[in-house]
Amino acid sequence: MIGKIAGRVDYKALDHALIDVRGVGYIVYCSERTMAELPPAGEAVALYTELLVREDNLQLFGFTSLLEKEWHRLLISVQGIGAKASLAILGTLGPEGVGRAIALGDVTAIKSAKGIGPKTAQRVVHELKDKAPAVMALGGSLSGAAGAPVSDDVIEAPIASPAVAKPASKAAEGNAAAQAEALSALGNLGYTPGDAAGAVAQVSGEMPEADTAALIKAALKLLAPKG
Repeated sequence: MIGKIAGRVDYKALDHALIDVRGVGYIVYCSERTMAELPPAGEAVALYTELLVREDNLQLFGFTSLLEKEWHRLLISVQGIGAKASLAILGTLGPEGVGRAIALGDVTAIKSAKGIGPKTAQRVVHELKDKAPAVMALGGSLSGAAGAPVSDDVIEAPIASPAVAKPASKAAEGNAAAQAEALSALGNLGYTPGDAAGAVAQVSGEMPEADTAALIKAALKLLAPKG
């Protein structure tokens, strides 16, 4: 299984790129969002990958973070969601957006991806809602895992000003870590993973720059008994 590649971008097409790793070219399919994050041809890049094996074809899919890769793995486990549909969802919402939409049961957000109908969107939310809290809880570590410099041990020759595709902005990484910490705190307070994830997803969408304490405070307000 090919889990990660690091090399030089040879060329970029609409939905895939050719990555040269020591003279061997790997065609890697990516979401629209990931394609936009890849550096220009000739520059260095590192991608986490998932290999799809079929009787008549082998396809490699690339992701700029382990969080994106994990959501892809879960999305394709849903009946009716293949690799192309998964990339469409990730390309439209991003990995953090996918987690938020599923935790909130936001079928409309999932349906906004190209080629995803209402029944399929409902199935995604229904089948993955219980798994969303665990992935969100790992979001901080998974988001920050990519983006390490590409070493000369992997690339055939040094490249001037090497560029590596970065998984997310510092703000996005900080928000993911804050979400994970808030989920843990709410769990320690006795809230169910589903309730905690839904509350954290909602407040993080409304307060993308919020730190852990602010997320917990806002989530507790949402979870407080009404009346």
